[in-house]
Amino acid sequence: MTGAVPDPLPDWLSGARRVTVLTGAGISTDSGIPDYRGPNGVWTRDPDAEKLVTLSYYLADPEIRRKAWRVRADVRAADVAPNAGHRALVDLERQGRLRALLTQNVDGLHQAAGSSPEHVLELHGTVHAVECLSCGDRTSMDDALARIDAGDPDPACLVCGGILKSATVSFGQALDERVLDAAAQAAADCDVLLAVGTSLVVYPVAGLVEVAAAHGARVVIVNAEPTPFDGLADLVVREPISTALPRLVGAG
Repeated sequence: MTGAVPDPLPDWLSGARRVTVLTGAGISTDSGIPDYRGPNGVWTRDPDAEKLVTLSYYLADPEIRRKAWRVRADVRAADVAPNAGHRALVDLERQGRLRALLTQNVDGLHQAAGSSPEHVLELHGTVHAVECLSCGDRTSMDDALARIDAGDPDPACLVCGGILKSATVSFGQALDERVLDAAAQAAADCDVLLAVGTSLVVYPVAGLVEVAAAHGARVVIVNAEPTPFDGLADLVVREPISTALPRLVGAG
């Protein structure tokens, strides 16, 4: 079934007691954070922007690093707050029906909305921390941006002098195996997998949909554009996430 949120909801959805949610950039667009691959996405409008999140370019080119830090500073200044989509998932947790919240987003808006950190698995890391790519020392993004503000366009690690990068997973960088294993367990152990605002083209995360379906879960996809898994889904919703998601999870 593809189109609008059905009314009434199917029993298998309204009665699901273990819902694993997978979110992508689309859930945060209503908070003013652009997505990447949509018609107006960051990489659609500026293909060179993808270099900022590609590890090989980041390591090799100081100008790429300086530009990435400038982007971080600009985003920090933006007025970014959770939207109705994020709040609907908080409501799902309060209903006692959330198995886990798996997110490809690095913005921390799920936690800002009120989702419990123990329920959130940040598959691609977080923009709120910084790591040294040499020694692994981890500090806060605020500390790094304070150095940017003080005039250092490409701050180095204060411990070993290595290259610093936001604690996010870039292209060419491996995901945390412990986080990925926990996500796979949550996908295998749910009644419904709800994929929201994700293009489902980046592996291994996209494969979580197949894991859920293989273990008997129903699959719901909420995304503006078609995904490779629409044919596998029991329900595909094309309505805006901020209006569709509260209805799908029975949020007040």
